[in-house]
Amino acid sequence: MADTSIEWTDATWNPVAGCSIMSAGCSNCYAMRMAARLEAMGVEKYRGLTRKSGGRAKWTGALVFDEKALALPASWTRPRNVFVNSMSDLFHPDVPAEFIRKVWDTMSATRRHTYQILTKRPDRMAEILQDGFDVLPNVWLGTSVEDGRVLHRLDDLRLVPARIRFVSFEPLIGSVAGGKLDDIHWAIVGGESGPKARPMDPRWIDEIFDLCTTAGAAFFFKQWGGANKKATGRSYRGRTWDEMPALSM
Repeated sequence: MADTSIEWTDATWNPVAGCSIMSAGCSNCYAMRMAARLEAMGVEKYRGLTRKSGGRAKWTGALVFDEKALALPASWTRPRNVFVNSMSDLFHPDVPAEFIRKVWDTMSATRRHTYQILTKRPDRMAEILQDGFDVLPNVWLGTSVEDGRVLHRLDDLRLVPARIRFVSFEPLIGSVAGGKLDDIHWAIVGGESGPKARPMDPRWIDEIFDLCTTAGAAFFFKQWGGANKKATGRSYRGRTWDEMPALSM
């Protein structure tokens, strides 16, 4: 477990490390840069997960399954919101269902924590979880949507059996006005940050705000992003938006 500055969670937990580029939202993924940095620091878990391409770190597609990490949540006595696999995707096609089951068992055994899982592969998430996995009340399941080209992920997410479904519109690099948030309980919105960050049009945020209002989804504005995200801040319409999903759902 690592405490984190990510605004919508308390800590990160990475039983899987490594990933592969899937769509435009992956191009400047912070996790690729972080994995390369950790490898340079001698952290064995991240060895060989990235390579340099065009002067930047890129995923190689290799994955690491960290069996020792499965025991960590049991040692955290204070309840936390936990972002699962900030350095990977639990539903990557090369993650075996058997390992996902082990992660599920850990989350089931530690229900004092709330686990938040994001994937760019909600179709696989739905397929696997409909095959004998319990719906855990402390597990929120979500997908990332960066622009209108991947709005189909919202339809796949609606098929996922979960108490709370959520979507991360980050990095938001295009309009998602054609989407619907029916049966999705929470939307996180954020611009891309770091080197070569792509700009976010304020109108795209307005569109999501309206979608949340129509569907009754909680709205969380994470950041404007840019090369210096601290300078651009996270104020939208003159205030911060830290709404969370209603747990009575």
